[in-house]
Amino acid sequence: MAKTTDERDTKAYDAGQIQVLKGLEAVRKRPGMYIGSTSERGLHHLVYEVVDNSIDEALAGHADRIAVIIHHDNSITVDDNGRGIPVDIHPVEKMPGVELAMTVLHAGGKFDKNSYKVSGGLHGVGVSVVNALSEQLKVWIKRGGNEHYMDFVRGDTRSKLKVLGKVSGKETGTKVWFKPDAQIFSVLTYNYGTLQARLRELSFLNKGVTITLKDERPGEEKEETFHAKGGLREMVQHLNGSKKTLHNEVIYLETEKDDIGIELAMQYNDGYSENVFSFVNNINTHEGGTHLTGFKSALTRVINQYIQKSSLAKKDKETTLTGDDVREGLTAVLSVKVREPQFEGQTKTKLGNSEAESAVKSVVNDLLGSYLDEHPRVANAIIDKAMSAARAREAARKARDLTRKKSALDVGNLPGKLADCSLSDPTMCEIYLVEGDSAGGSAKQGRDRAFQAILPLRGKIINVEKARIDKVLSNEEIRTIITAIGAGIKEEFRLDGTRYHKIIIMTDADVDGAHIRTLLLTFFFRQMPELIDAGFVYIAQPPLFRVAKGKEEYYAYDMAERDEIAKRLGGGNGNGDGKGINIQRYKGLGEMNPEQLWRTTMDPEHRTLLKVSMEDAVLADNIFQTLMGDDVEPRRVFIEQNARFASNLDV
Repeated sequence: MAKTTDERDTKAYDAGQIQVLKGLEAVRKRPGMYIGSTSERGLHHLVYEVVDNSIDEALAGHADRIAVIIHHDNSITVDDNGRGIPVDIHPVEKMPGVELAMTVLHAGGKFDKNSYKVSGGLHGVGVSVVNALSEQLKVWIKRGGNEHYMDFVRGDTRSKLKVLGKVSGKETGTKVWFKPDAQIFSVLTYNYGTLQARLRELSFLNKGVTITLKDERPGEEKEETFHAKGGLREMVQHLNGSKKTLHNEVIYLETEKDDIGIELAMQYNDGYSENVFSFVNNINTHEGGTHLTGFKSALTRVINQYIQKSSLAKKDKETTLTGDDVREGLTAVLSVKVREPQFEGQTKTKLGNSEAESAVKSVVNDLLGSYLDEHPRVANAIIDKAMSAARAREAARKARDLTRKKSALDVGNLPGKLADCSLSDPTMCEIYLVEGDSAGGSAKQGRDRAFQAILPLRGKIINVEKARIDKVLSNEEIRTIITAIGAGIKEEFRLDGTRYHKIIIMTDADVDGAHIRTLLLTFFFRQMPELIDAGFVYIAQPPLFRVAKGKEEYYAYDMAERDEIAKRLGGGNGNGDGKGINIQRYKGLGEMNPEQLWRTTMDPEHRTLLKVSMEDAVLADNIFQTLMGDDVEPRRVFIEQNARFASNLDV
């Protein structure tokens, strides 16, 4: 049920509160500066910007329903029941508030401290950028008993604000429709799964808000509703999925301290990985920050204090637990709401507010300490797990010593099978992790020795999803990879120690190759996520086919390209039939000679690399858990649901 106009206090939010910082300039010339890219990532970012405006209305207590629709032409509608963008004339700029918000960069209610207590960033920037990068944008506003309408073309006002008619005084809200501009974006097709993951995440972070996602595209029709009454509790349960938990109840804290809203949900499972996610005003802080530091230090302190004042200290010599010990098997989500967040770091997703650290630390010390006192059974299960992790830590330390480099200049302890490059500047260097000695031999011969290093891997590495760190570090192939990269591991990892800024996984184009690639990605995701965050991890794309006729030869990376080349060379049906065309299917990298491997897969001028990104850490965590975890049933369901998308499988 929509709230009444009086309840929403529209008088406290009018055009006069929209402050102008700078006009809309250069967005279309340099869109990457505003949305990150003009490919799939930037395309989806447009939706997030509009949805975030609706979420900000929900954060302020003025909306509880948001609808997102993907239309048949990949245009988007976002509809909410918030207060509606102001339509009165701005006292300084002399134009309606909605036109100001849509056409002027840095114009929005988020800059006025009285309009929004907190918001997911300065989204007055976002909606004008969406307008600038859209072929067309239309906005309908229900406010003050009328429905208002404006439309825009590539950021310019097409029609002045007009009233379409009367609506009930109780009806308020904003509906935005936009069509991304084909002149700007290289990709114009929305991925349902990408939007689904973000909207589900937003529903967890904003409990009680109902978010619907509808896909109207032919053959793709579907609709989902996300509503998390339990908020972060449900997010932790979703993250833990089928994992075996150590305690049934999700530990949940929600309070306010020093004007900072703090919400925390956590639950332990019997696994060996820690999955801790942090958010500030709904923004996923991939790089952590002060709020996460406060949580981690308080958690370690609370558990050690509990041990000291209980009889547990007498049972085990290892009574002082480290942060890694107490976070083994922990799934936690921390969400804070800060009035004026200060972000830092390479991707601007690291919180810098010092007051957030002390607030979170204080809350976790008090409330979690009380919870453990009141739930001794849960406390004992957590501490038993942490004690076990501490014993494994000592074993891991001995294994880790084998992987640690003596100094940045010491190459004497690099693995013998590593064919290193001659350059020493990490920004210029790259390493190929190659499946098998045969392909490794071809890669060593075909590479450019100046900047390309080759590390052949024998067989499949250990599945780190199912093993504790001491077992992981006792695996020879894992030790070899860690030593070659040179940045350490876990809490000792230092990004500036990385010897190569491109770490390229190169495996065969078959099922075994895909498995090895997944094992390696699981290892980096769990043990060295900083490498993925920094954009250092890549996947090589070797060709699947060689198409030749006489002295002419071409390489194809999928069947459609193979058939197109065969047709261009004079016929054939993709199987090499007719007119002297020879088609070779590469099942392994070792089938290519060094010169072919260089030309198709390793030459920077011609190769194709896929960069591995941490765009959605929650989704990635779920996929790794499903594919590499202990539980067979979710894996079976995943395969059944996605088998139709698989290609290039060898029968």
